[in-house]
This record gives sequence, structure tokens and C-alpha cells, in this order.
Amino acid sequence: MIRIDLFPFQHYWWLYAGFTAFVLLLLALDLGVFHRDAHEVRFREAAAWSAVWVSLALAFAYGLYRYALWKFPQDPRLAGWPGFDPTAAARDIALEFLTGYIVEYSLSVDNIFIFVLVLGYFAIPAQYQHRVLFYGILGALAFRAVFIALGSVLMQIHWIVLLFGAFLIFTGIKMMFAPEKGLEPEKNPAIRLFRRFVPVTPDLHNQRFFVRLNGALHATPLFITLLFVEVTDIIFAVDSVPAIYALTDEPLVVFTSNVFAILGLRAMYFMLAGAVDKFHMLKYGLSAVLIFVGLKMAWLNRWYGGKFPIGYSLVFIGSVIAASIMLSLLIPKRRAAVGRRPVAVMPKADEAVGGLGPKTVSRSESSKSSAPPR
Repeated sequence: MIRIDLFPFQHYWWLYAGFTAFVLLLLALDLGVFHRDAHEVRFREAAAWSAVWVSLALAFAYGLYRYALWKFPQDPRLAGWPGFDPTAAARDIALEFLTGYIVEYSLSVDNIFIFVLVLGYFAIPAQYQHRVLFYGILGALAFRAVFIALGSVLMQIHWIVLLFGAFLIFTGIKMMFAPEKGLEPEKNPAIRLFRRFVPVTPDLHNQRFFVRLNGALHATPLFITLLFVEVTDIIFAVDSVPAIYALTDEPLVVFTSNVFAILGLRAMYFMLAGAVDKFHMLKYGLSAVLIFVGLKMAWLNRWYGGKFPIGYSLVFIGSVIAASIMLSLLIPKRRAAVGRRPVAVMPKADEAVGGLGPKTVSRSESSKSSAPPR
């Protein structure tokens, strides 16, 4: 089946530019107005921001549907395509956005696990956590844009599609059975390479990432935390970007759904950080979703004549995620003392950066120690 490009970049570049400008405006308002002064983000504020980001995503989905419903019948390129149904195409494009948004938003929970551990490891005070995550997400948006652009080219190659599908299936199976691992930022190659060229201060300097001491530029533990967050997001993007390309082949949908999911990540962290350990069954739901989208990419699309119905995908993914959350709440996590894997947590920033030996606590204890107050 020949692919129809509904939103070719050469015709809709202004849509990408306008959306990017809108996002940058939102981020400028976020940092320059609402979070101009460093403060602790409490549960109520985080819940309100989560509602704002989700509402914006839903409003965008509806706007995209209405625009496609108006534009597609007027496009001579699409009107001349045999059997093209503009109404069905507009509906499918909106459903693809919603499905991709749900997948990316759900996969973001893995990022929250890492955020809890990293911010706890470096003992970042609650009032500075928003600053770290803000710039971390700003960098994530840039890296995701690069990965999505690269993916739009690679997805034209058939064997690459099959390879990505197999990779997602493998990742899903690995996530399902892999044990919890400890956190060792001091062994991360990017951080070790950075510290070879830039000295790091033993203490935090308020919310500054860099300071000049004795005429030399030094990074602070806040920047090391940011660097680790960025490296982690790049690793997560390796499977999250192919996952959404399994649901849609429209780069505009991939880009916008990724951006909305990332924008809501900070608010979701501050809302769930203290309770993230309760969603212990979610990893199995996410594993099933990755396996499903891998099968869809490698086999189901061809079996259904080129494209597996997006409505079926939305129902399956939404049901699996909802079921895993409900099971997590109905079946409490066992708190056996034996076999609980430790994760490294530093009680002070200077110890974390200075290389002293960390103490170890359970993952649940780490979640409590780094969670913002409610």
C-alpha cells in the first residue's frame, strides 16, 4: 500500500513553525512568570498544571480534527487520490494523535522513576527541582525533534521498519522481566567525560548551573543533575519515538504528541513523585504496549492491508494502561525485606559530586526522600 503524506513539510512548514512558537511562548510564561522565583511545587499546583497540559493536548486534537476536516477536501493532491475519504482521514489523524499522546504520556512514567532517583541522589532541594526539570525538558524537546526528523527518513525503508518493530518487541519483553537496578550517575560516561574538562563545585550555589571561582568556570551539582537527566531522556527516546511511529506515519502527529507529553512531564513528576512506587504494575502494562506497537509495526499493518485500524489501537492501549493502574492500586506492592534491590542516594550534594561512597536505600524510600511536599 502506497503511503499518503497528509501534511508534507514543504506545504505545512508554517504549521510546524507556529506550533513551535506557541510552545516556546508557553515555556517562556512558565519560567518567566509562573516560576520566576524558585519555590517548592506542591501537589495542588502540580495537579492544576497537569490539568492545563492535558486540556491543551485535547484542545489541539480537536483543532487538528476540525482543520483536517476543512482542509483535506480542498487539497487537490488528496482529492485526486483514488478512494481517499477526507472525513475518515480527518478522524483517523485525530485518533492517531490521541493514541500517540497516551503512549508517550504513559512511557513518561519511566522518566519520573529516574527523576525521583536522580534528584534524590544529588539531594536537590525541592525549590530547585523545577528549574532542573524545566531545562531538562527544554533539551528533551530539541533532541526529540532531531530523532523525529531522522525517524521520518528512516521509516521510508522497509527493513528499518521491521528492525524497529523487532526492537520494540524485544524492549517490551526486557522491560517486563528485567529486575530493578540501582542508580550510579558517577559511572555514567557522559558525566565522567564532562568532569574531566570542567571542575565541579562540592556545594550548590542557589539555582545557578555555573559559577566562577578564582577566575575559573565551575559547574555546580545542579548542572550535573541536569546533564544526567538529559542523557537519560536520550536513552528513553530510542524506544519512545519508534513506538509512536508504529501508530502513525505522519511526522506532524509524532512531533506534536511527543511535545505535549513532554510538556506535561514536570507537572506529573511533582504530582506523583511521592506515590510513584505505588504504580508497580504499570511496567507490565507499558511492556504490553511496546510489544503491541512492535507487532503493529512489523506485522499487523501489513496484515490489515497497510494500516492497522487506529481505533482498535487506541482501545487496546487505553485499556491496558488503565488496567495496569487499577491493578497497582488494588494489589499493593509486597514489602518483603529480602530481595529488595537498593538504589544509591546521596544525603548531601557535596558527597554526591565529591565521589564519597553513597548510602543505599530502597526504591520506595528514595521516592519518599526526593518527593516534593504536598
